[in-house]
Amino acid sequence: MNNNVAMSEQEDGDTNPEMAEYAPEVLNESVSEMGVNNATLVVQSENGTQTEEDPDAQLIPTNICPTFMTSGEIGHHVMAEERSTQAQDHQEVASHVRVTSLGNSTASVKIMLMPEGHMMTIAFTIGVTTRELKDHFANELKVPLEIIRLSLDGKTVGDNQTLIDLGVQPHGTIQLEMTSADPQRHPIRPVKAQQYNMSDVITVRVQTEADTYQDVVVEIERATRKKAFLGGYRHKITKTEFHHAGVQTMAKRKPDRGVEVFSRDTQTVETKSQAQQCSNNTSTQMTKIGCYMSSMEDKLISSGPYVTADMYHSKRLKAVITLQTYFRRWLAKRLTSLLREDREFRRVWLEQDEAQKKQEKEDYIKAEHHRRMHPQNKEDFALLYNALEKWRKEETEQINSTLSGPERKAALCALLEKETQLIASIGRHRIVAGERNQSTAVEAFLEKCAAPKRWSAFDGKITEMDTQYTLRARELRDLYTSINLQYLSPEERLDVLLTLKHTVKEHDCILTQDIVELIDRETDLLIRGVKEANLEALRKRIATLLLQYIKTPTFNPQVTKLLRIPQDPAQLRKNIYFCRGCNSYLRSTDFALTANARVVGHCRRCSELDNVARDREDFSHYKNILRRLRKAEADHNPDAKIPYLLQEHDLRYLVDVVWGAQSALSAWDSLHDLALVRWDQLWEWSPWNCILLTKNEAAAHLKVDSIDKAYGVVFIRNVKHRHTMARKYFSQIPLMADYLHHVDSKPAAHSKLLVARPIPTATK
Repeated sequence: MNNNVAMSEQEDGDTNPEMAEYAPEVLNESVSEMGVNNATLVVQSENGTQTEEDPDAQLIPTNICPTFMTSGEIGHHVMAEERSTQAQDHQEVASHVRVTSLGNSTASVKIMLMPEGHMMTIAFTIGVTTRELKDHFANELKVPLEIIRLSLDGKTVGDNQTLIDLGVQPHGTIQLEMTSADPQRHPIRPVKAQQYNMSDVITVRVQTEADTYQDVVVEIERATRKKAFLGGYRHKITKTEFHHAGVQTMAKRKPDRGVEVFSRDTQTVETKSQAQQCSNNTSTQMTKIGCYMSSMEDKLISSGPYVTADMYHSKRLKAVITLQTYFRRWLAKRLTSLLREDREFRRVWLEQDEAQKKQEKEDYIKAEHHRRMHPQNKEDFALLYNALEKWRKEETEQINSTLSGPERKAALCALLEKETQLIASIGRHRIVAGERNQSTAVEAFLEKCAAPKRWSAFDGKITEMDTQYTLRARELRDLYTSINLQYLSPEERLDVLLTLKHTVKEHDCILTQDIVELIDRETDLLIRGVKEANLEALRKRIATLLLQYIKTPTFNPQVTKLLRIPQDPAQLRKNIYFCRGCNSYLRSTDFALTANARVVGHCRRCSELDNVARDREDFSHYKNILRRLRKAEADHNPDAKIPYLLQEHDLRYLVDVVWGAQSALSAWDSLHDLALVRWDQLWEWSPWNCILLTKNEAAAHLKVDSIDKAYGVVFIRNVKHRHTMARKYFSQIPLMADYLHHVDSKPAAHSKLLVARPIPTATK
């Protein structure tokens, strides 16, 4: 095949009577001389896309120029022909088309969608009816069949007319207009164009003689590169453009010889960069002989005063000074506004801080007053005894300073009598609180026994499981609660007693026999109508024996893990010590040992009783300081151990003796506001690495990066001296020996501040 096969067409309005040529090179081949080989053709597409195979595509040569026609969409195929009039085109096509069966012949139907004017071109057999066309386009456009209207040249086409009835010839073209009967509800819109793909093999029908056609199979080869534009021709009459198609095979690449070759230009090239300034010539037209220039628009320019270099520089300096003045004014205003904002912010912060401190003080006083008026635990009663002791000392001092002789003795006797009354009142409150706390402790004990087994799964969900022991404990808990209920009717009380009797009779022992005997006695008294006030003592005995029954592991196995006294006698010999105060053998946890204790002394109970009788000291503040210290160290270092080795007495010595019970910075002596924090943040807290400060001072101290820069030399020496005192006292604890060795290995950052250097003196 020659290189001039027509593959596409473009419409052009140029009316040049001569045949125009588009290629850069002049091709002298005549269109009429084109021929087609009988062999298979290989055609490369420019963009490498596939097209659908169209068996009806025909290549129909005419007496004027070759035209490539298909029965598909004309916009995507390379085939269309411009016609001057419709009747003339039909005649030219009909004179060269081979007569085929009308049932198999096709025609191109152009549908113009009104009112938007979009064009759709589809191939149909010429025997198809207009109703079948409507059915096809109804499915394609997604609209009802009834609202589609087809018209030809402004006339409506009937549903039973075929394309032949409309005058369409085989392989001809007809244009119809499609409108909607209800454009508001069902407008006709064009269908989105789908990607057009070319098939690998197509069949082209070529006219070889006047009435002879031949089917040629054309194989499509995909191009891997973009092909160059080779030009083409324009039809003189129809103005149809025909582009040349390159059908040559791809050029073969030279075999790689494996030798890297360089050209001479590449090896000897030299580059040089040089700036050039082109001249700019100007000229002025002046009046001369034969040329007149008007001076109406001329301007007279006169020279101004002469400006020397000093005058110019002084003017620039003045301008610079003016700019600097305004700029410095802006800087000063911005600085003053920032200072004003900082002052206002600090004022608000001080007010809020003062209000917060005042509120905390009021809350503390209110809580302490509530503790004194409604004591609940040992700390509350220790606070009452401490306040009583302070009051006694103040009254004694006042009596000794104002009175003497018999009047002083009488006042002291009255003071002693009043003190005795206050002690008795505190004792009554303590008894009531003890009973209330006892009942609360018993309820908590029973709830803990009856609690189901709980554990956490891998997904965080809590799983609970009841065993036979927990169910037994829950049954006994409910029974104990029913026995202690108040305001029950005699019938309900008898029902509860009967249930208890059946429960305890499961085991035969002295304890169960006593419970059954007491139940029978109360039952007899209830039947006789005895008042409930006379039965309180009997009911308390039943409740006490029932609680003893519940705490027996034989009857309640779940209680074994909660008893403080082990059931195995062999375990009683471990960690058991003798208290010389109450002459009792107690566990090691019942004794409070100080840091320098050598032997086991009195138990906690005896120590508290001795404190109430003699010193009446309140350790609640020291306990709060120790609790805050442990919490802070646990958050900072979960492996901290030294804070948990100290007791209240040890912390009291550290606060009162070492630090003087006041802040090292401000000398604030309210223990409620004081806290122990680390002196050096890089080392673990210890008595020789701490400082006593207020809460606000402690928060500021923890933000200090360098101790040497934040504090003075004298202050650092004072702190190090107190650390030495603490190390000497707490080194008596054997468990702290390892920590002392770690401290000794620490590089002394302030060694020059701790070592006293002798002052050299001159001797005569």
